[in-house]
Amino acid sequence: MPSRILPAGADPDAVRSLVTLLSQLPDAEPQPPVVDSTQLVDTLARLAAESVEELPEVVVVHERVGPVPALDLIREVALRFPAVGVILVTSDASPGLFAAAMDAGARGLVALPLSYEELAGRVQAVAQWSTGVRRHLGHGTDVLGGVGGTVVTVSGAKGGVGTTLAAIQLALAAQASGRPTALVDLDLQTGDIASYLDIQFRRSVADLASITDISPRVLADAVFRHDTGLALLLAPAEGERGEEVGDRAARQIVRALRSRYEVVVVDCGAQLSGAGAAAVEMADTALLVTTPDVIAVRAAKRTVRMWDRLQIRKAEETTAVVNRLARSAEIQPALVSRITGTALARTAVPANFKELQAVVDAGRVHELDSRSTVKQALWALAAELGLVKAAAEGAHRGGGRGAVGFRRRKE
Repeated sequence: MPSRILPAGADPDAVRSLVTLLSQLPDAEPQPPVVDSTQLVDTLARLAAESVEELPEVVVVHERVGPVPALDLIREVALRFPAVGVILVTSDASPGLFAAAMDAGARGLVALPLSYEELAGRVQAVAQWSTGVRRHLGHGTDVLGGVGGTVVTVSGAKGGVGTTLAAIQLALAAQASGRPTALVDLDLQTGDIASYLDIQFRRSVADLASITDISPRVLADAVFRHDTGLALLLAPAEGERGEEVGDRAARQIVRALRSRYEVVVVDCGAQLSGAGAAAVEMADTALLVTTPDVIAVRAAKRTVRMWDRLQIRKAEETTAVVNRLARSAEIQPALVSRITGTALARTAVPANFKELQAVVDAGRVHELDSRSTVKQALWALAAELGLVKAAAEGAHRGGGRGAVGFRRRKE
């Protein structure tokens, strides 16, 4: 059976040369190339969701793949899809880079300019390794799926639109349905999750920033276990320490959480940081929360355009969530979607601060009454996003009438 090989690179000429050589290899079946890190991970996740057997045996990553650095991309692929062998194609064949590539999880390195003999030998060896791993592990999707937990980022179009409350309730809904869930505060200077839940903590996300290999034990030491069962990784109490958490640290932290929890909800706040950008780029679902007013919707549009310019995420890959919606509002969800160019959550969250004031002031938002229309809407949103187990979704649906009036009808 031919070995399926998926090339990834941003340089069209380099990728064309790579595909030409790959097509000449015996028993090789090159797949259509992907042009960036996001497309590569999305392609592998889609194939794994269909069937683990659909995954290619070999992924060949060109050093100029972008926007995620090649070694970081290799590390993510190796973690999420452990039976896929990764080869790095690079102009730097030094022992230092070779060691770094192996540490990241690569199965081989091929130097530029490409040599048919070297490429053929490495691809054959990696394909055999991948086939052997799959045979050894069998066909269990729990082992070979490699997709890990679902990561959802929650970002605000601007400050004060309800981002943190939404993130907390989404995480609570997932946890309550029986899915182990982590809630991360990457609003590094002004994060409020600890205040909303009225907790005192010693460790924060900043304590993981300098650790290159986050083991389960190290992660457990940094996580705060809430009474609800949520695993909380909080923003530092000293805002200036937020600068310690860069994009590379954020990627490692999100990867570590994804490997340990079924659901990871990340509050990215309204200000774009390197850490927040990395999380949004890695997310399975990126939510952008806005309110139905001109200022917030304009801010949402600016955010979406900025993400696109920085190659963080495309507008159509972002899901807008309208918070504090009233039937009398001139700006309705469909208009938000048209203005921003984003997808739109079917569930909107009604405006009803009176339901929230007591629990927000007390720092007990996890005790929000189940009859609250705001809670019902946010938990319905969690179900819409696939964050809750089917049984819990069905049980909760009967109490979700508060959100129905604001759901957009399917076209």
